[in-house]
Amino acid sequence: MENSTEVTEFILVGLTNDPKLQIPLFLIFSLIYLITLAGNLGMMVLILLDSHLHTPMYFFLSNLSLVDFGYSTAVTPKVMAGFLTGDKVISYGGCVAQMFFFVAFASVDCFLLAAMAYDRHAAVCKPLHYTTSMTTSLCAQMAVGCYAWGFVESAIHTGFTFCLSFCHSNVVHHFFCDIPPILALSCSDIYINEIVLFILAAFNVCFALIVILTSYLFIFIAILRMRSAEGRKKAFSTCASHLTAVTIFYGTVMFMYLQPNSSHFMDNDQMASVFYTIIVSMLNPIVYSLRNKEVNNAFRKTTKKLKILFNP
Repeated sequence: MENSTEVTEFILVGLTNDPKLQIPLFLIFSLIYLITLAGNLGMMVLILLDSHLHTPMYFFLSNLSLVDFGYSTAVTPKVMAGFLTGDKVISYGGCVAQMFFFVAFASVDCFLLAAMAYDRHAAVCKPLHYTTSMTTSLCAQMAVGCYAWGFVESAIHTGFTFCLSFCHSNVVHHFFCDIPPILALSCSDIYINEIVLFILAAFNVCFALIVILTSYLFIFIAILRMRSAEGRKKAFSTCASHLTAVTIFYGTVMFMYLQPNSSHFMDNDQMASVFYTIIVSMLNPIVYSLRNKEVNNAFRKTTKKLKILFNP
């Protein structure tokens, strides 16, 4: 790999060049981003304010909301600005920062979902020992581990990518600075980069999925052993939201990344990219609040307190 570059900025092709679609897409993405901000920041504030939500499950959920907010913010504002102004240029440093934070938060998201699965396993399979097994210190250590690995992995990917030489073109066939479309612009040998990308992405997905699938295997066994239909229903309801979030996230990630050839990113997977970078961040707080009685009750209590505060 050559430690040099002649590129000082990149041009993001974006989702479309049709001028008639720029404003409608700007409005759609603005609405999605506002819902993402309101949903994720609202979930964090709700969990912080309501003492009934100070449990391991909601501790991890608040971190998931923070991470979803982070990697959506790394991508969406620049996409919106491109629709509004038509300026699709991103500086070299801006591209580095966007890639670093997006990859970091996406990786943390991956492992947080695994930590949440382990938490659900402890709650369903060993309910009597739940408070002693899922201690505050253990939850904190698991969260710190997720963040540490996510940012270390991102530093590896970003460092390997931007050590390459870019001397052919600066036109990125994507709407943000993701790893494969940037690698496609390099005039250096990217074989090692593609191998590192595939291995780390495969490790993330496989390790996290092993934890998730193993946890849910024991959960389903425990549920089948329950004699009470009400107990089974309650156990399923506590896991339904997490299973939905896992299916959405890992389905799109595996589709996008577990292919070593980076060229498939150019045209065919734009909609899948929009889904996992922007839509998933909006969906998670909705998924966790629609059928969650504790979250809904906390929301009602907080709303009543705010009404009393502003209308004494």
